Amino acid sequence: MQGPLVVGVDGSDAGFRALDWAADEAALHGVPLRLVYASRWERYEGTALALSLARPAEEVLADNIVGTAAERAGLRHADLNISTQVLGDDPETVLLREGEDAFAVVVGSRGRGAFTGLLLGSVGLAVAARARCPVIVVRGDRAGREGTHGRVLLGIGDAAKGSEAVRFAFREAEARGCVLDAVRTWRCPAHETADHPLLAGAPERYHEDRASAVLDEGLAEETAHHPTVRVRRFTVEGTAHKVLTRRSAAADLLVIGAQRRQSPVGFQLGRTAHTALHHAECPVAVVPQPA
Repeated sequence: MQGPLVVGVDGSDAGFRALDWAADEAALHGVPLRLVYASRWERYEGTALALSLARPAEEVLADNIVGTAAERAGLRHADLNISTQVLGDDPETVLLREGEDAFAVVVGSRGRGAFTGLLLGSVGLAVAARARCPVIVVRGDRAGREGTHGRVLLGIGDAAKGSEAVRFAFREAEARGCVLDAVRTWRCPAHETADHPLLAGAPERYHEDRASAVLDEGLAEETAHHPTVRVRRFTVEGTAHKVLTRRSAAADLLVIGAQRRQSPVGFQLGRTAHTALHHAECPVAVVPQPA
């Protein structure tokens, strides 16, 4: 059974934009929509407050937020299977736990209350870096959020063959009936010279050909599995984080594989995903690649 699409709600404008996007996505793929709100009041005050006849303001606020969100999603897609829950923990823990068996986790680019600073602070980055399912940050302009460009943008990394990000991008393009733009970037190192035996006097051509080979290899399997998806291949000179961010202005979704690395402060994302989450002009999907 397909897991639910989980969306963190907080009552903010950005949160409602994420909710609308998540409702459309759940309807598109025919999966349940689960709305969660992170509230610490239950953890710290639940026992004492249970003895009181008056409902605490935080509990009332949380119930109103998830209730309004559920009503909004239901009006947008009447056939959606919608569930809601207020969970007594911090946002990072809630979203990571909910994402263990989820279709994906969707969050807004910024929020308020429990989700304040979700993208720009540590919480959103931590969820994208550690979640076991795809994490989509809904950002960008209205055209991108509403899917008017008819284009999914996929960044092809070094380990593209068998990549979950490639599978995710093909699935999205097929469901949306849109074009898939697959981009592999390349650069010619400054220290290389044209007389290197592998370069045959044309270092730029050598590196572009290598990028093209990685692109073809990474796309071959899913192209065969999704013959109806129109794929456009691009090899572009430049750094991945700059090229993909620039091209995101004409896309409805940017898909990037999670390049996680262990550091003294825990798991962190690679530069491309980190930059996209902060600066892309459309929603960004960070897809983990199992070890």
